[in-house]
Amino acid sequence: MRSRRDFLKLAALFSAAGALPLLQACGRQAAQNPAAPLRIGYLPITDATPLLVAHGQGLFAKHGVEVAKPVLFRSWASLVEAFLSGQVNLIHLLSPMSIWARYGSASPIKVVMWNHMAGSALTVAPEIDNVSALAGKTVAIPFWYSIHNVVLQKILRENGLRVVEKNPQAGEVRLSVMAPSDMVAALANRAIAGFIVAEPFNAVAESKGVGKVLRFSGDVWRDHACCVTLMQEHDINQRPEWVQSVVTALVEAQVFAAQHRADTALMLSKQGSHQYTPHEEKVLQKVLAPTPDAWAHYSASGIIRHPEWQQSRIDFQPYPYPSYTEKLVEMLKQTHIAGVNRFLDALDPAQVAQDLVDDRFVKQAVIQGGHQAVFKLNGWTRTETIVV
Repeated sequence: MRSRRDFLKLAALFSAAGALPLLQACGRQAAQNPAAPLRIGYLPITDATPLLVAHGQGLFAKHGVEVAKPVLFRSWASLVEAFLSGQVNLIHLLSPMSIWARYGSASPIKVVMWNHMAGSALTVAPEIDNVSALAGKTVAIPFWYSIHNVVLQKILRENGLRVVEKNPQAGEVRLSVMAPSDMVAALANRAIAGFIVAEPFNAVAESKGVGKVLRFSGDVWRDHACCVTLMQEHDINQRPEWVQSVVTALVEAQVFAAQHRADTALMLSKQGSHQYTPHEEKVLQKVLAPTPDAWAHYSASGIIRHPEWQQSRIDFQPYPYPSYTEKLVEMLKQTHIAGVNRFLDALDPAQVAQDLVDDRFVKQAVIQGGHQAVFKLNGWTRTETIVV
């Protein structure tokens, strides 16, 4: 019920009428305080890593950006509401949700960089050994507009399974939107047969012995983005130097996270000095810094089908390839999404990639910092690889 309320709330927010009063409030705040400090909003998942590392490592201050303590939100709906109304001005958001925000309500938001890559998995009950065994069962997703839903439905289609929203029969899988914090318990009590979500909930299910990873999302869509970093269009237009400093700090945070994984796990954990998330350090270590033997096990057991891709459980690369946004729009049109989503039909993938994303700041940060090698960037284009 909580997830359904969140979805309905977002559906209202991502309409022209629902977004208008929030956007008006945001405009008033911007007019009254055009030099407002950086205010970060986040959910307690590993998707928020660069935002929290940049704060914890003092990287915003290093670049002259005044920043308030990051604000933890418990749902996407509350995070989005705070962002659209101007209570926070920097957030991470599920990449498909950014498309919904921009084109469902014409919200003046921009993707300025990727937040992270991969970092999600399909986790199932211990007795389920293949995707076909999910027929007739229920799998939880964090949101209809999520890369998790897109990847899962691609996996199901390739295995001859059809998606339904209730009463799954033979050859069907019911998808249910559920808060990530509820998924492990739901799997343990057999209310669901599996879930696909961001870390560390997959690692939590493994640690508790109530579930096992069946597929990693990054082993289906190579180097895919999960969450993106959003800022307000008025900040980009009115104080681009400030935006550049914010993005530069975030890029440096991704460099740190990629090169200091164990330290990052501690920083994000409840054992860390900031207590950014309620998660145990040992669980976050499984995600950010798995042992070579543990990672090799996934390949040896066939959970990882494409070891030649050399994926990490979660990885960091900030440049938002246009090809990803284009392919995401195409995939969303093939994906079952509840609610009113007719706006997707009119979207041109190439136009969305150009309009939604502003890559000027991240490109400058990468070049000036000399970070191309760290992020394995060989130019600014690529071809998307999706193989189930």
